[in-house]
Order: sequence, then structure tokens, then C-alpha cells
Amino acid sequence: MKQLILVPTPIQDDHPLETIAREMLLADAMKEDVVILVEEHKVARQRWLKWGLPREAIEKFVLFNEHTQEKIQNDVLKEIKSGKKVYLLSDCGLPAFCDPGQKLVDACHKQGLKVTATPFPNSIALAMALSGFSHQTFVFSGFIPVKGPERATWVKKELARPETQVWMETPYRLKKLLEELDTLHLNREIFLGCDLGGPREILLRGTVSAVLKGIGADDKREFVLIIAPL
Repeated sequence: MKQLILVPTPIQDDHPLETIAREMLLADAMKEDVVILVEEHKVARQRWLKWGLPREAIEKFVLFNEHTQEKIQNDVLKEIKSGKKVYLLSDCGLPAFCDPGQKLVDACHKQGLKVTATPFPNSIALAMALSGFSHQTFVFSGFIPVKGPERATWVKKELARPETQVWMETPYRLKKLLEELDTLHLNREIFLGCDLGGPREILLRGTVSAVLKGIGADDKREFVLIIAPL
């Protein structure tokens, strides 16, 4: 299945790779229709072998970092479009979060290509990485007030900020929040990450009205909302 898969890796060298990520790489690494992007060959080789992944797959590693990105990004996008599954691993931590992978994720969204990730324990950072939005500066605005006047004032005040924003709300107010933003004719893209890492995961990016059309009338899901910078 053609898609880009972000693979978060342990910060400490002696820590194991997350179980589901390891199982996926064990199953896919040697397949012809799989591409593995790594940040630095030496570090990636050492960690790959410590995790017990197939040595032969090391020959498939493609270097993707701040020095190679501009040169190979279009080729990577073509690989995904051709039907290949592309894994992106950074030396440590979450790819595409304050990382060159952000521009690759952004390009995937713009070209309608699927992006997902193996499990990561922080929903805010994961949603930010999956959004593809620039986030060198971002604001975590937290949960939105419930009461009408206070809520409306809060929303308008936060939307006046130019930075990338992270909003959270209870699952049963998902549709209400999107409808509220739609009435404001927001001139910014949004990203909605629902049930991140789960079998019912939904990732939507675009205008508010487009994202609103992508959810069901009665959808009640855990979600993180990312608002693109001005």
C-alpha cells in the first residue's frame, strides 16, 4: 500500500524499538516495494542491528536528512505514487517533528498521499509530525472553554495568533468545534488527527469545510486539532 510511515525511535541507544514498529519492519524490510529512509547511515546501521532487524536490509537504506532532502524528495514522492511503502526513521525520536521530514510530510499531504506512523506515546507531538505544518514555533492552547461567550472569545483570540496551534477538545464536541470554525470562514488549513495509532485512525488535512465533510455526523473520537501558521 503506497504510503509514508513515520517510525519513532528510542532516544537512548540501548533501548528497544517499539514492538509494533519492529514487527512491521521485520515483515516489510526485505520486500521489493519498500523503501527505508534513514538520517545517518552509521547510526542507523548500529541501531538496526541492535534491534534484531535483518542485516541484508541495510543495503536498502536511503539517506534522507537536511543535506539530501532537496535532492531526493521528489524521487521519494514518485516512489510512493508508484505504490511503494516508505518508512522514515530519524536517528532518535519522532521523524518530522522539528526535523527535515516535516517538508516531506507536507509534500505528501499536498499530493494526496497517505501518511501515518507507528505508535508514539505523545499525541500532541505525533499529530504535529503527521500534520506536515511548519512548527518551528507553535502554541499549545490546550482545551477550549465550554461556555458560549467565553468559548467564542477564546476561539477568536487564539485564531489571531500567527503561530501553528494545537487545540484539544472532548470527543463529543468534535463536530461542533469544526462547525464553529467553519462559520468563521477560517483562512488557514487545519489538520485533524483522530484515534492516533489505532485501527480507526483518521487523518484529515485541508480547509475546515473539507475536513468537516470527512467525518461522520455522529463521530465521537479522541482527537488533536492542528491549525496551520499564518
